[in-house]
Amino acid sequence: MINPETTIPDISPYCKRLAKKLASLELKTVRDLLFYYPSRYEDLSAIKKINELEIGDIATIKAKVEQIQNYRSPQKHKKITEAIISDGTGKLKVVWFNQWYLTNTIKQGDEFYFIAKLSNGYTRELISPDYERVSDNPVHTGRIIPIYPLTEGLSQKQIRTVIKIALEEINQLIDYLPNEIISANNLLGLKEAVLNIHFPASLEIKQKAVWRLSFDELFFNQLKNLWLKKDLALKNAPAINFFETETKKFVSSLPFALTDAQKRSSWEILQDIKNPHPMNRLLNGDVGSGKTLVAALAIYNTALSGLQSTLLAPTEILSEQHYNTFCKLFKDLDIKIGLVTRGKKTTNYKLQTTNSESIIHNSDVIIGTHALLQENIIFKQLGLAVIDEQHRFGVEQRAKLSTPLRSDKSELRGASTTNHNMCPHLLSMTATPIPRTLALIQYGDLNLSIINEMPQGRLYIKTHVVGWHKRLAAYEFIKKQINEGRQAFVICPLIDPSDKLGVKSVSEEYEKLKKEVFPDFEIAMLHGKLKSTEKTEIMERFSARGGSASGGKNNRIDILVSTSVIEVGVDVPNATIMMIEGAERFGLSQLHQFRGRVGRSIHQSYCLLFPTDGATERLKAMETISDGFKLAEMDLKLRGPGKIYGTEQSGKIDFKLADINNLALIKLAQDSASSLLDEDAKLKKYSYLREYLEKRLERVHLE
Repeated sequence: MINPETTIPDISPYCKRLAKKLASLELKTVRDLLFYYPSRYEDLSAIKKINELEIGDIATIKAKVEQIQNYRSPQKHKKITEAIISDGTGKLKVVWFNQWYLTNTIKQGDEFYFIAKLSNGYTRELISPDYERVSDNPVHTGRIIPIYPLTEGLSQKQIRTVIKIALEEINQLIDYLPNEIISANNLLGLKEAVLNIHFPASLEIKQKAVWRLSFDELFFNQLKNLWLKKDLALKNAPAINFFETETKKFVSSLPFALTDAQKRSSWEILQDIKNPHPMNRLLNGDVGSGKTLVAALAIYNTALSGLQSTLLAPTEILSEQHYNTFCKLFKDLDIKIGLVTRGKKTTNYKLQTTNSESIIHNSDVIIGTHALLQENIIFKQLGLAVIDEQHRFGVEQRAKLSTPLRSDKSELRGASTTNHNMCPHLLSMTATPIPRTLALIQYGDLNLSIINEMPQGRLYIKTHVVGWHKRLAAYEFIKKQINEGRQAFVICPLIDPSDKLGVKSVSEEYEKLKKEVFPDFEIAMLHGKLKSTEKTEIMERFSARGGSASGGKNNRIDILVSTSVIEVGVDVPNATIMMIEGAERFGLSQLHQFRGRVGRSIHQSYCLLFPTDGATERLKAMETISDGFKLAEMDLKLRGPGKIYGTEQSGKIDFKLADINNLALIKLAQDSASSLLDEDAKLKKYSYLREYLEKRLERVHLE
């Protein structure tokens, strides 16, 4: 008996012939076919008469075949099938090429639906139209027609036919949503929704089907998020006390005042880590808003409790930068800071060793890259884990820091604990502003802290879209800035030239600037293909510009030509120019990240956007909008999450139908999921829903 889990070859001989092609679309079962949604529709439901057809119309006509024959063209020896059809109001000639087999299917006197598009108004003929025998329930004509994503060798007719066969088993499909949620939200039943997403009887019922199935995607996303949140609340973590006196003294020693947003976020985090259950919080702040200092306050209180903290960064460059920052922040405090990366291992405060195990065991704060997630690394007593640019780490990598870690039984000052097999508190940070809808969808299992204001005295970065006619003037401006002691970034979309794309590459731009434009300046290039040691050496020379560590004028770097490898975290206060080639190829959020690499000192900074073609309204927005959250909202609506944040960060958003800008539907799904779990936390009353959730959503176990 066929059911939703029946494999495609077992459905019918016709389906078996197409099984390999369908498998390339990841369609392997009846269920896969039922939930393979059209990308768009063509409304061919209105049946027109032949005498009503106009040039360029696409319409369905119902006509009888008066005659049909095959012949070979005398000019090019083409095989031609020609038919004359009529409907009482007029006649049309229909022509197909190289399809002589049609005379076995289409017979004189038969009545068919034809999709008519007149090629011209003189001969009034149809060229290779789709056709279908007249019936009460047509599939390819005479209705609202679904148009599906295809693969090579697979036609719309074939995939519609296969899905139509699969829909014959729709009664085997069990609705996983509880009846009370369906009725409370006025949703279609699952069977009705699936039928009408494929072959809707009207545009109105199609919209209801889209609404129901979009709700499902959002509902299961929210149900997973809420479950993960509840599951985390059942785990144990050390309760880290707030050392008020010491913290106030530390803050007062800083050469600047905290913003209100920094104070608010710090307080939220410090209150979270006082709880005996793991914190799972995302700190979201614009570039340069001071997230690192907020994390430092939590790390400081963790150290005062006798517990360790770790800070993970996605690159060695960023890890070493964080290491240097924390050494400066804690220079007058008795806090040992270690650095563990694959390329370099060191530590501070007289502990001279390159042994990573020794560094991890004897440091209060361990900063590093993915190297800290190796299986053989055991922390002494990890109380807090901070992940910078958290989207650069995979789900499983982050999960390693959310599981109990072995530790010794060292005495904890101010940390309340009942056992020594606990989960650390987890603080994720991102400098990519996240729109509200995306935060609800992707980070619903995390509590959210937002730093939405910049430190006082930070100069506004002047941004300009530069047309080709102003390029030479821009080069002169950059030359003037460098002669005044400043530095410049030049960002290109590619590492090597590509004739197909026609955009600038790092290698060709480096050669051009070095030989033709700025021959008197020291220029270097940076990209992901370089070895870690090479990237570190280049960044050290670029960061040391103007200081004694630069090794003199001949060793310093004035202009760094780079790919997006410098998108996040790199801090070079002396750099005041951000020049971006092929700017239209980047999203607004990514352009804003690049822009945030300058403007980090008392000097006025500039961002120069060089589009390949003319300026667009999207790029012009960069000139007037400095708020990263507003730019992210614009980007989300224009480009979608995958193009803004990349596949790694947006990978969890695997929605086929749901509009992630639809806040009303997101909230509806969230409220429904929350009410359901409040009533039945283990979903014991809803066995099919529970089974569906456990089977189809990652990391969810309802025991």
